[in-house]
Amino acid sequence: MNTSSNPPDQQLGSELAEGETKTRKRPRPGERRLQILQILAEMLQNPRGERVTTAALAAKIGVSEAALYRHFASKAQMFEGLIAFIEQTVFGLINQINQKEESGLAQVKGIVQMLLVFAEKNPGMVRVLLGDALLQEDDRLQERINQVLDRVEASLKQSLRIAQSQGADNTQADMVSLQAALLMSFVIGRWHRYARSGFKKLPSDGIDSSLRILLAA
Repeated sequence: MNTSSNPPDQQLGSELAEGETKTRKRPRPGERRLQILQILAEMLQNPRGERVTTAALAAKIGVSEAALYRHFASKAQMFEGLIAFIEQTVFGLINQINQKEESGLAQVKGIVQMLLVFAEKNPGMVRVLLGDALLQEDDRLQERINQVLDRVEASLKQSLRIAQSQGADNTQADMVSLQAALLMSFVIGRWHRYARSGFKKLPSDGIDSSLRILLAA
C-alpha cells in the first residue's frame, strides 16, 4: 500500500519498549496486522485476478492460517482493513485538495486526478474499489465500498456547486448531479481499463484532455 501517511492504527512506534532487545525478531501484533494487509494488497495485484485464499495468504507470509485469525477474526475483516485504508487515504487527500484550492473547478480536477493516480500507485486496491476482489466474500464489503464511492461522488458535487457559484461552470444547477455521476463513471471506467490491461494502461494517461472534454460547458 502506497501512501504518504498511514492510518493511525497502522502507525508503528520506532522505539523499542523498555526491556526489549534490538535482536527481537517476532513482530509486534500491530506490525503483523499491517504486514497481513500489505501482503493481501500485493496479492490482489495479480493481473489474472485470481481469488486470494487465506491458505495462499498465510503461505505467502510464512505463517499458519490459524496465525492469521489471531490478528483478524475473519477474511472479511482483512478486506475491511483495506477498505478503511482506502477511505482514510482518499478522503484525507480530498480534504487537502479542497483546502489548497479555492476554485471549485480546480478542486474537481484535483479530485479526479488524485483518484486515478491513487489507483496507479495501489493497483491491488483497484480490485477492491471495483468489487472484483469482493466477489464470493461477505455482502457487507460491497456495500461498504459502495458507500465510499458515493461519498466521493458527493465530494465532486460539492466542488461543482462551488464552481457554479464562482461562475466557472455554466452547468445548470439541476445538472450537477449528472455531471458528478459522469465524472465518477469516467474514473471507474479508467480503473476497469487499468485492471483489464493487467495494470499496464495507466488511468491518468491523457487526463488533461479528458477533463477539458468532461468539464466543457
